[in-house]
Amino acid sequence: MKKTLLLLSLWIILPAFLLASDPDKKSDIMPEYGNWKTFTTKNGLPANKVYCVRVDGDRVWVGTSHGLALYENGDWRTYTVEDGLAHPGVLSIDVSELTGDVWIGTLGGLNRYSGGQFETFTQFNSGLANDVIYSVICDGKDVWAATGGGAGHYDTYRNEWAIYMERNAPMHEPWTYGVCAGDNKVFIAAWGGGVIEYQNETGQFRDYIDPDGEMEIDLFPDDGVVHDITTGVSHANGILWVATYFGLSRYDGTQWKGYFDHDSGLTSNFINFLKADGDVVWLCTDEGLSSFNSKRWITYKKTDQGGSRIYYNKGDTSSKTASTGIAHNFVIGVDFQDDDIWVATSYGLSHGTRIN
Repeated sequence: MKKTLLLLSLWIILPAFLLASDPDKKSDIMPEYGNWKTFTTKNGLPANKVYCVRVDGDRVWVGTSHGLALYENGDWRTYTVEDGLAHPGVLSIDVSELTGDVWIGTLGGLNRYSGGQFETFTQFNSGLANDVIYSVICDGKDVWAATGGGAGHYDTYRNEWAIYMERNAPMHEPWTYGVCAGDNKVFIAAWGGGVIEYQNETGQFRDYIDPDGEMEIDLFPDDGVVHDITTGVSHANGILWVATYFGLSRYDGTQWKGYFDHDSGLTSNFINFLKADGDVVWLCTDEGLSSFNSKRWITYKKTDQGGSRIYYNKGDTSSKTASTGIAHNFVIGVDFQDDDIWVATSYGLSHGTRIN
């Protein structure tokens, strides 16, 4: 009798134990989006060329070629140079979790929007390395900017600037294109120089480059970053993702893994921007938007009819067509708002909702 009860209890407990111990059960679920709506100059944007998008709670900040746009409570508002914006071309946006200040990287300087006022930093009135700001992030009290003349670090408490370039950091040239923070480190995408890691505690640098030194091909797979021309970096859940114009790299702190459009679900090797959201990384390419959770791929591409074609893993013949889709296949930015997604493209801003 006791033996029967023991076996019965194990039979009840075992399935729950197996389910709880299966780490891939949840990670296999990829978020999928649909019900797309496009915003252009016809319904509120100051320009159709959208460089970036950044969600701030109920507000959505959008950088365009003709000003900064804010979407809030269903309405649009535009900020221009007349309002204090450094330049009409807005390339990057981030929001400080400490203060709520909005930092705006433009083609003519860096703005801080605080208390309804714009403050402008340039290489002439501050320690900013260059006025072309490709990327800006807030990391606690620190603001980092990737510029055409090096990476800039601004300590907002001390009001002090530091500039990092080939003279004082392991960079081949001063052109930096992206920056992100994670694990008490800052990672800089250096054009032609791979990825530069800065350790906050020690102030020390190290670089990650393509070990084979080949510019045309990735000669030895998974030996490092796939290419030295890096266009963006994003860090989440202990994983560093690196975008290049020649493919995608994943680094877990020990091993590198490369992904290309010919051997994975990546829609194009030409990656303009990337953003990791939990276990999923989103790749903004010249041929659509791809997402990947280290196992599964989903790609969104606009069709000629204005809808979208959704593709899944490489070699998986299953795909489907939706009546709505992203605004354009040249994708430049992406961000998330609860179960919604916002996508910046070269011809409009797209908003989608999660459907799974």
